[in-house]
Amino acid sequence: MTVPVGSVMAGEVGSTHLLRALVVQPDPDGGVRATATLLFPGSPAVLQSILSEYRKWPELFETRMRVAQVEERDGRVLTDIYISHALLPGEQRLLCESQALPGGGLITHLKGGDFTRYHREWRLQPAGDGTQTRAEFDLLVEVKTLVPDWLVAVAMERELNTHFRLVRERALDRITKER
Repeated sequence: MTVPVGSVMAGEVGSTHLLRALVVQPDPDGGVRATATLLFPGSPAVLQSILSEYRKWPELFETRMRVAQVEERDGRVLTDIYISHALLPGEQRLLCESQALPGGGLITHLKGGDFTRYHREWRLQPAGDGTQTRAEFDLLVEVKTLVPDWLVAVAMERELNTHFRLVRERALDRITKER
């Protein structure tokens, strides 16, 4: 059964400026896909530094998580994260590898754990006079669970809006301290 999941319209949402609506929906091959284009304060370098502070990732989400290990090697970063989510029993392990993208951004993909699929991309470009960042966001998640994808999508939409707000707040804090 497919239940339509809403999308946030382009504009100001939760103090995060969306250039293209956040769309979260079940993926035909399983799991949930989320896409959005956002405008953040600060240059791409500011956003890149926030996204690549791997040990501080839990601070950018409302869902409880803990970082068990971060290992940097050859321009790639392996993170071992345990996530406690209200929809899922216990902790879910997410072992993933991240790499900076040429030109700005971060790509993260699944290496192991309790997920069937996990792929996240942040593509960053300067916007306006260079004091803002246009961010293309794409996420595909499939957790090994009996929870239906449509329900995961509903929760993910709310959580991503909070995540985008927290990233925005971190960026504002960072550029305010630079002044």
